[in-house]
Parts: sequence; C-alpha cells; structure tokens
Amino acid sequence: MKTLAVVLQSPEHIGLQSIDLPALAQDQVMVEITHTGISTGTEKLLYSGEMPNFPGMGYPLVPGYEAVGVVRQTGSASSLQIGQSVFVPGASCYGEIKGLFGGSASKIIVPASRAVAIPDTLGEEATLLALAATAYHAVSGNGKLDPVCPPELIVGHGVLGRLLARMTIAAGFPAPRVWELDTSRFHGAQGYEVLLPQDDPKRDYRHVYDVSGDSAILDVLMQRLAPNGEIVLAGFYSKPLSFLFAPAFMREARIRVAAQWGQWDMLAVSQLVAQGQLSLADLITHHMPAQAAPEAYATAFNDPHCLKMVLDWRHCA
Repeated sequence: MKTLAVVLQSPEHIGLQSIDLPALAQDQVMVEITHTGISTGTEKLLYSGEMPNFPGMGYPLVPGYEAVGVVRQTGSASSLQIGQSVFVPGASCYGEIKGLFGGSASKIIVPASRAVAIPDTLGEEATLLALAATAYHAVSGNGKLDPVCPPELIVGHGVLGRLLARMTIAAGFPAPRVWELDTSRFHGAQGYEVLLPQDDPKRDYRHVYDVSGDSAILDVLMQRLAPNGEIVLAGFYSKPLSFLFAPAFMREARIRVAAQWGQWDMLAVSQLVAQGQLSLADLITHHMPAQAAPEAYATAFNDPHCLKMVLDWRHCA
C-alpha cells in the first residue's frame, strides 16, 4: 500500500511524495485522510529550520498533527469500526522518512489508541481539535491545577488565542482581554476585547497566557502582573527566554510552562465540542487541495490574513 505525503526534504524545500506503508498490525488502523491543518507555530519552525532539536527531529520528514479522516482498515485487536470518522494527531509509518508529526498524508497507519472517534458532522473543523486540546491543557494542567486559573490576559489572537478565550467564556469565567499587534487580526472576537498592548492600562493581571511565541515577551508581561501573578507560556519558542530579575522579584512572579496536550485533554474538548459548549466555527480561513501543498504552506506561513490553512485530501486517496 502506498500513500501520498507532504515531505519536507530540508528547510524550505517541501513537496509531495509517494511512500510505501507497512503492513497493518493487529493493534493498528489505516485511516484515509480527508483534511489536515497546517500549524503556523511548530510546523513553521520545521519549515524554516528554526525548530530546536529534540527526539524525532530531522529531515526528511512528514509534518502535520491535525489530521481528520475515515477508518478504512482495522487490525484484529482494534475496537474502531470501518467507516468511523477519527481525528489523528500524526503518524510514524514512513520508514526512513521521519514522522514529525506525520499526519499530512492521504493514508496513514497508526495504533488504534491514537485515533480519536469524532462525529461525522464536525468535518474539517475537527482539524482544530489539537489546538483546542492545547488550550484546554494550558488552563487545566491536565486536570492537575486546583483551582483552575483561567486567563485574564491572552497574548496573541491567532487560532490558539481565540480558542483560549472561547473556552474561558464557555466555562463561565469572566471574559479575558486579548493583546494583538496585527490590527488586521482584531476581527472575530466573540464576547471579549482585542486591543494593542499600548492601549491597555491594566497593570495587575493575575494570570497571563502567552501564545505569541515571542521569546522576548517576558519583560513586557512582568510589568503587567499583580503581586504573585502567573505567566503561562502556552506557545512554542525557538529562542532562549530571559527576563530582568528585579521586576519579577518585586511581584514574586510565577512562570508555568504548558506542555503538549494529552489524551485526557483531547477527550475533554471533544466532549465540549460535541455538546455545543465550545465552537470551532469561523477559525479556518483558507483551503487548498493537497496537490497544492507547497503553495498552501507558503500562504499559511506568510499571509497575515491566514488564521488556519486546511489541505483537502479527498481527491488523493
């Protein structure tokens, strides 16, 4: 069996390639992908070559961790059904080509435990579940934060920032304020305010969530904290972070790093979406067929009006 996959051969060199898939194991499923999202955070760092080194890193690689598709084959030990719609956060089934994160392909083979059953009605919006789970994990700490500390200020009005704000309001907490430097991204706020940092007079935020990925942001945010305030780093940072000690000392500031979402977070947001408590609508702004992947990645990374680019794989099966 073969699959057509997006392959990043080296930084800024991307294209489609036919790759042999391995035989299906008992605990695996083959998923025919319908849509994949392009991440403007981690995938952009892979594309530019700025991604810090960690296990699994290297080229050539298949990117993508926002994949939606339909189960077409199942191993004997799988509980998933043929025809089941699923979300898959990537795959590693490409032989010598690394699967980091491995979701951008027409067919993928993954352990059944990694495929999350979803309603058929979600369609392409299900590609946003990974970012929704990331937002949930940042706020809940995978269920380990007691009490939960919702954001009062969110830095960045991309998809992750919007989901954080929506989730905060849906949970019944006061609407957060959102900072955004690009005024063209002010639109789309649902029940919360978006403004430039210099237009915000507040200096006593207790919980600030940064999803900007700006490695130089800490000194700015320290000046806005209340005593014992917390800064949550929920973005991904390619450069070392540092801050002046005195302002942090004066406030007894706390810094928390939100790691990657887990299965618990994915199950929680899937339930919120299925019950209508969390909306994924109006966040996908651009679509392209998978055959136009090089152009799609360039647009996703360089067009400031592109919140989320989705590749359509339905004609590549």
